[in-house]
Amino acid sequence: MCGIVGVVATSPVNQLLYDALQLLQHRGQDAAGIATANGNAFHMFKGNGLARDVFRTRNMRSLPGNSGIAQVRYPTQGSASNSEEAQPFYVNAPFGITLAHNGNLTNWEQLKDEMFRIDRRHINTNSDSEVLLNVLAHELQLATERLSLDPDAIFRAVSGVHRRVRGSYAVVAQIAGYGLLAFRDPFGIRPLCFGVHETDQGTEYMVASESVALDGLGFRLVRDVAPGEAIFVDLDGRFFSRQCAQNPSLNPCIFEYVYLARPDSVMDGVSVYGARLRLGEYLADQVAARVPTGSIDVVMPIPDSSRPAAMQLATKLGMSYREGFIKNRYIGRTFIMPGQAVRARSVRQKLNTVGVEFKGRSVLLVDDSIVRGTTIREIVQMARDAGARRVIVASAAPPVRYPNVYGIDMPTRAELIAAGRTEEEVRLEIGADALIYQRIEDLKRAVTDCNPRLTYFDASCFDGRYITGDVTPEYLDRVEAARTRPAPQEEGPRNQLSLAIEPVDV
Repeated sequence: MCGIVGVVATSPVNQLLYDALQLLQHRGQDAAGIATANGNAFHMFKGNGLARDVFRTRNMRSLPGNSGIAQVRYPTQGSASNSEEAQPFYVNAPFGITLAHNGNLTNWEQLKDEMFRIDRRHINTNSDSEVLLNVLAHELQLATERLSLDPDAIFRAVSGVHRRVRGSYAVVAQIAGYGLLAFRDPFGIRPLCFGVHETDQGTEYMVASESVALDGLGFRLVRDVAPGEAIFVDLDGRFFSRQCAQNPSLNPCIFEYVYLARPDSVMDGVSVYGARLRLGEYLADQVAARVPTGSIDVVMPIPDSSRPAAMQLATKLGMSYREGFIKNRYIGRTFIMPGQAVRARSVRQKLNTVGVEFKGRSVLLVDDSIVRGTTIREIVQMARDAGARRVIVASAAPPVRYPNVYGIDMPTRAELIAAGRTEEEVRLEIGADALIYQRIEDLKRAVTDCNPRLTYFDASCFDGRYITGDVTPEYLDRVEAARTRPAPQEEGPRNQLSLAIEPVDV
């Protein structure tokens, strides 16, 4: 899960890109980067940390130009601590290209080997995004055959990328001297949308992971980028688009609607907030069937993602809704913090109880999902410490039993509390008096209720069905083995990278 954005504007875009990263910060907290284009030159600055900590005034002044791309990073391939794997990435031939990527390539190791042996391209990091950049660069070189670049050649290159690359990918890229390119994988797993802003000087374009970035910066959402589609905006503001994949189909990641996306975003025609309200309604049916509702004194959300579902559940069942946990907004999201020990320590720093709401009560805690179980275990104990006489847990999502290989950091079965356990065993592990999960068919219904045209999803972490067709047990074993190996350490205090780059036009 990362947040990406690309802009072609009529005035300098450095501040616009920075503001967009702030709106997408929830999608990644490990690193941030911006690359702008000024004529035929690229200017880039990136580093580890939140966007507000990476960029200073001097850095922003070094990012001139009326077009650019940016990313907030949350790593699923490569090292979280290696600032050289912060994005965007750059390659100088052909034409000079910068690229930022949200997703995860399932065949990146094979592609990396092909890049070296066949395409004669060297990959410097273990990031699948650098591999994707080099695949795109190679396909652009083949498409142009050393002739000048035009939209037709760009779209042919994207078609070549789709033929070679497997997995999930939403991409923004810049081609020096030409413009902004964006495309989405043929299954539409990771989100990508674009919008426009009309000015006296002309139309400005923005592409982003979520519509909230467009809304917050005065852009009008036009639509989502279709699966397999590529869009190109040249530096004169002319817009081109084309379907570049054979047999594309829309299968958005359903976990976006459960947890990852901001509730004020609209993805593939679905209001995230509306979907979460529907999750609460369907979860209410499961609670009523499993627990005598008269035995529950109060419904409480575990902030923040579960709040709409908890409110709707309480309304439907006629129960009292209370805020029993207060969130410290200066502590990072525990789900995307590396390491179980760090997550466990941060829970009590992140949340504090309102004791009067717990004392002597039977409480129903509503969580958006239960992944590793570390957070909910601590929260159940916090509720008991605050005086709750009974603690019931309801999850707005089904049990997470399978690894996710499409860009969410839960790839190993050993990390998933529901993998290989019954619901009763999970209940005992987290210390709850009762545990109710959402049904997977109700999860899908909650989203399709908001957009009936959506009929298929990537729900692999719940049902174990990997829609790209190339994920085997052997592949999952390799992923888990790589996760358990110690990560290489950086040498020296290399925290940030600033570049001014002149591309090579071949």
